[in-house]
Amino acid sequence: MSALLPTPLYDCRALVEEAVFTACRLELMALKPGNVHIHAEGHGMSVTQFLDSAAAIAPILATPGRRVGETILRAVAATRDVAGCNTNLGIVLLLVPLAAAALCRDKGEPLRLRLARVLDGLSVADAADAFAAIRLALPAGLGEARQHDVAAAPRVDLRAAMAAAADRDLIARQYATAFADVFTFGVARGRSALRRGASPAEAASAIHLGFMALHPDTHIARKHGAAVAEQVRAQAFRLERRLSTGPTFGTHSGAARRLLAFDRALKRRGLNPGTSADLTVACLFVLRLAGDLPAGPWPPDDNRRNLIEPTIARDAQCLRSTRLWSAKLWWATATRSLTSISSSVRAAAPPRPPSARP
Repeated sequence: MSALLPTPLYDCRALVEEAVFTACRLELMALKPGNVHIHAEGHGMSVTQFLDSAAAIAPILATPGRRVGETILRAVAATRDVAGCNTNLGIVLLLVPLAAAALCRDKGEPLRLRLARVLDGLSVADAADAFAAIRLALPAGLGEARQHDVAAAPRVDLRAAMAAAADRDLIARQYATAFADVFTFGVARGRSALRRGASPAEAASAIHLGFMALHPDTHIARKHGAAVAEQVRAQAFRLERRLSTGPTFGTHSGAARRLLAFDRALKRRGLNPGTSADLTVACLFVLRLAGDLPAGPWPPDDNRRNLIEPTIARDAQCLRSTRLWSAKLWWATATRSLTSISSSVRAAAPPRPPSARP
């Protein structure tokens, strides 16, 4: 599919808002071991909180003319208002510069080139607002840093502050590398899954498990230590290899069962690979902007915040509770069987086994 941006035929602001919501929603529909999703909640949070958070931040991220740091702070504050906790700090940190790049009207330039210019233009004021947002969100495992601690006033611009944390935080690393993991691994993996016939939610699952297998999740590392994070990465790597006996996830008869078992095992231990989920949302956002993913589906009038009675699928018995269905969104894909989950695991640049790492 051809890219949706930039072109005068589309309202960039409306498209960016819709792309933010599409990415957040698809991530919740994917079976992502250890994270909150429609197949199982966890970590004291619900799908509804994440959906409400997505609806709150989408128009903020689609508003042009604001500094990146200001948008980050506004989005995190809006999330706290609707969810009462930190549901999407990592998502906001990743999507805000991407959305700012998408809102640029420079004709003929690819998104990543516009993103590089956005990152190059980050200021100390952006760092101050981003630090304030992080303090407001109070993410789990946040400790003290020897350099550019978020509890202190920043002395460098936001990109430099992120670069200083790039070796211990995958989200910070995206700022330092012009989102290399997103564009060169995650987006490529998603496109490969879609080419092999995966649904959007299945492609999201493939991206997420790929990130889990590629890197120790830094959210887990902050809360539980590097050794536990590496253990989870190795488990994800082995699971991905085990499910790659056929050309796609779905050809393995035990795919859904194994993914759900891994999901339960991680949640029993309180392990949440949140960074992998955040990176997945960023990849889905890019894929939507590029036209690789369809829009929605939304209610017929596209009024996402109206109280609309959800459609409950007859075959949705794997849902743990009808609380998982938001009263504010119409889930048109509810008629899909949620117990039949498949996704591609063979994608561009697949993870190498630990022995092959430099």
